[in-house]
Amino acid sequence: MSGLSVQSAALALACTIALPVVAEPVTTFSLDNGLNVVVIEDHRAPVVVQMIWYRVGAADEPAGHSGIAHFLEHLMFKGTDTVGPNQFSAIVEAQGGDDNAFTTWDYTAYFQRVAADRLDLVMKMEADRMRNLRLLPEDVDTERQVILEERNQRTDSDPGALLSEQMRAAQFQNSPYGIPIIGWRHEMEQLSREDALEYYSRFYAPNNATLVIAGDVDPEAVKALAEEYYGPVLPSDGIVPRERPQEPPQLAERRLTLADERVSEPYIMRTYLAPERDPGDQKEAAALTVLAELLGGSGQTSVLARALQFDSQTAVYSAAFYDGSSIDDATFGLVVVPSPGVTLETAEAEMDRVVGDFLKTGPDPAALERIRTQVRAGDIYSRDDVNALARRYGEGLSIGLSLEDIESWDEALAAVTEADIMAAAQKVFDRRNAVTGWLTRPAAEGETTE
Repeated sequence: MSGLSVQSAALALACTIALPVVAEPVTTFSLDNGLNVVVIEDHRAPVVVQMIWYRVGAADEPAGHSGIAHFLEHLMFKGTDTVGPNQFSAIVEAQGGDDNAFTTWDYTAYFQRVAADRLDLVMKMEADRMRNLRLLPEDVDTERQVILEERNQRTDSDPGALLSEQMRAAQFQNSPYGIPIIGWRHEMEQLSREDALEYYSRFYAPNNATLVIAGDVDPEAVKALAEEYYGPVLPSDGIVPRERPQEPPQLAERRLTLADERVSEPYIMRTYLAPERDPGDQKEAAALTVLAELLGGSGQTSVLARALQFDSQTAVYSAAFYDGSSIDDATFGLVVVPSPGVTLETAEAEMDRVVGDFLKTGPDPAALERIRTQVRAGDIYSRDDVNALARRYGEGLSIGLSLEDIESWDEALAAVTEADIMAAAQKVFDRRNAVTGWLTRPAAEGETTE
């Protein structure tokens, strides 16, 4: 790219960030049965995304039934009286579309992306399975084996996933956030058809859901379709405020070591309890988002990368991460993979030194400005994807944010100051609120562990 092209691109980016963000047209309404509906207009392509977000996830499961939220997500594709077993996705695919679903601790969501003139079809099918799911005993037995095999492949066969699972259980000792979304194996094995139906009948209802329609649509037409298909669906009387157990004050750092012969690259990870993105007050979450990018968002220019991978060559990889999109406390994390010959003990000491230096000196002003611009630009540019638009609103509303919170997030990112970052860093980097994990190989005979 020529120098002129680089300058032009930089100027275009600066202008984009400097100008106020033009909000996408958003219309909201509610049906008499309690269903909240959000319509996001994007007429650039004749495509529409339907997402139904249920305000229930792994953190809302009955005690002893871990994994039921994710299990039901799988079972939702087993059909109704009008849609045959496993035909839901086949029908969507036949229309040239695609669909999927996902479960988190705070919500479960289902989506379809189709041509705009097929919206009525997918709305009819999604409304049908909201309350008319048909579960045959053999379907439940088969799908239970599927989720157990999924745990085998994604967790039990991956030492890194096992470490993360154990660290989260140590981090959240009272909050249900410490329970894995996929569930504990011994409880997954006992999940029954009755468990699934009880959970389904209570939580899968219009008064516990948000419908998001994004794409080439007219709000009035969407409202008419929503009233036709979702309007007759009866609400549930089992929906109550989500009051969850909270973490008591942590008084000491928690540490664990997982030694596994399958480990090829040992590493250290540390997570800290961190504030989530709160309705009406996103300042702290915005500061932590920028802090994570400053410390470990880039493999070349971040604070950890420059200090550990280039200056001291202590590490071959380093990163920082934070996601405040949750109802209760989130986590802020650091990870360092030491260079060959460098012990985990040395890598941890170097990581602590770099974080300590940052707390004393603060960020480089030029780096802060660059990172702040990049973070906000990424947030803005994500709106070019109609699926990302739908997810932006669905996720935010599912964790209790308002439309104003969602639409002002990029402004909150742009307003982050050095003082905000340092205040957030001083608050979060408290070792009493930390879990430190080492992933390593078992010591050979005659050797000692690090």
